[in-house]
Amino acid sequence: MNAPVVPSEPHVMQTYGRLPIALSHGQGCWVWDVNGRRYLDGLGGIAVNTLGHAHPRLVGALQEQVAKLIHCSNYYHVPLQEELASRLCELSGLSVAFFCNSGLEANEAALKIARKFGHDRGNHNPEVLVFEGAFHGRSIATLSATANPKIHAGFGPLVPGFVRVPLNNIEAVEKALAEHPNITAVFLETIQGEGGVNPARIEFLQALRKVCDKHDILLMLDEVQCGIGRTGKWFAHQWAGIQPDVMPLAKGLGSGVPIGAVVCGPRAAKVMQPGNHGTTFGGNPLAMRAGVETLKIMSEDGLLANAEKVGAELKAALQAGLVDVAGVVEIRGQGLMLGIALDRPCGALLGRAAEAGLMISVTADKVVRLVPALILSSEEAAQIAQILCPLIKAFLSEPQA
Repeated sequence: MNAPVVPSEPHVMQTYGRLPIALSHGQGCWVWDVNGRRYLDGLGGIAVNTLGHAHPRLVGALQEQVAKLIHCSNYYHVPLQEELASRLCELSGLSVAFFCNSGLEANEAALKIARKFGHDRGNHNPEVLVFEGAFHGRSIATLSATANPKIHAGFGPLVPGFVRVPLNNIEAVEKALAEHPNITAVFLETIQGEGGVNPARIEFLQALRKVCDKHDILLMLDEVQCGIGRTGKWFAHQWAGIQPDVMPLAKGLGSGVPIGAVVCGPRAAKVMQPGNHGTTFGGNPLAMRAGVETLKIMSEDGLLANAEKVGAELKAALQAGLVDVAGVVEIRGQGLMLGIALDRPCGALLGRAAEAGLMISVTADKVVRLVPALILSSEEAAQIAQILCPLIKAFLSEPQA
């Protein structure tokens, strides 16, 4: 019997604490490694693989596009950009979209919009209000907006111009605005992902919208991880019945093809003018086709309703399987973006879950995160709970170091 292949990467920069697994291929919500072992994918590429793996309609569309045109410069019109932008505006009620390559780039563009919005109004020292627990990316500007000190370590000095307050505390927001008159935007994730799957409460989002209107500043909602149907609506803020002025998107928009977008409403739609911002790869025909087809398939196959229904089933199964288990703090989130908060660091569960045939992630040190494909079936949701609940129970029963 041949020995299992153990991945080795001596020439790849060591920026990840990887598990000893190399994936070969996938189908639906399942993936296989190079040794032929199968895993149920509860991670979805970290909320990226909206349609799962090897979706036949997406594969066919991308193959067709690759044979026609993969990339061209933004010196020229890219008709698929308008097709995708118009669909995003239709779904969100916003006005215009800029396309880039990732969530980090989308958030970076949002921060530039916030600053220029201030400069255009005579505020030459604009600040942005951000929140504890936030994660907006790893560029110098977005890590400065991010709250995690581990992300900051080794990369100072940070970019100035950020004021930080607790999430879901409108009084702290009002106080910060009174003390910092140069604030031009409020910037937050509708549901914090890397921060531990922490939702902004509906009443808090509604209050933020009123506060931003009162002060004539931008409400910028980072939907990079929680948008594109993940909660059962196209965008998570729609549960609160509000609209942002600026909305960064990425991850699930291209079902695995790198793509980012910033969608803006009337207050921010004309802030950026020719020469203010740009990209080489952003908006290329391949990425745009991926976005167009992803949204089309999601709509035609009822994946928002599936995310809401199967997500509720998964959450209920986890709650039933972990009821009264000492060390389980909370099971939170919405749709197919769920977090199981524990009372101790639980990174060891990554490897244990993989050994049991399940892919998960651990975020904020103590939160097991599940963000599977939106095609997840009820049966697969039950399997996730059946695998994961005993692992968590066994882990929590061990003596703490």
